Amino acid sequence: MSSKQPKHFGELLREKRLAKKCSLRKFAELVEVSPTYLSLVEQGKVERPPTAARVQKMAEILGENPDEFLALAGRLPQDLAGIIQEEPKGMATFLREARGLTAEQLGRLTEQARRLKAKDDKK
Repeated sequence: MSSKQPKHFGELLREKRLAKKCSLRKFAELVEVSPTYLSLVEQGKVERPPTAARVQKMAEILGENPDEFLALAGRLPQDLAGIIQEEPKGMATFLREARGLTAEQLGRLTEQARRLKAKDDKK
């Protein structure tokens, strides 16, 4: 595996696939795409990345975090799209304010949201 940071989704995908010792042809079969298309994705030569469902499947096969793979591929998990659509103004404001927080701060914020939600569920 390369010590440098992957430049794009396809490069990371290739690194992870090779680390699992999975051939391009076999992996393409598992995610139901052509080997040619998968090769183009890995080289960063496709205009649009695979669908969110395919990216999620790729992550699961490779044992990676689907949210991280989706973000790198420029896709939004379907459940998040629905959550934002339920409360577009509030969620957009919340996400903008949370932008730039550290992973630790986001973890604390997540825990506060869980407690707030649990408190409201008891009412």
